[in-house]
Amino acid sequence: MLKDPALVEAFERDHVRRTPPDHLLNLRLFEALWEHARRVGSWPPADPLEGLDGDLRLAHALNVRRTA
Repeated sequence: MLKDPALVEAFERDHVRRTPPDHLLNLRLFEALWEHARRVGSWPPADPLEGLDGDLRLAHALNVRRTA
């Protein structure tokens, strides 16, 4: 448990601000995660459309603009 979460958040914001993005590192991490998911059998999904209806309902609920 953190005693001062605001201090940690400030440190994280400062670290992100001062550290330039490393696109090659990010690509290597993505490819490693992709390969891991493939090896454990969670990718590709057996049914790629499974859960799509729920995702569409959520997207519609979040993106519909209501008039005042």
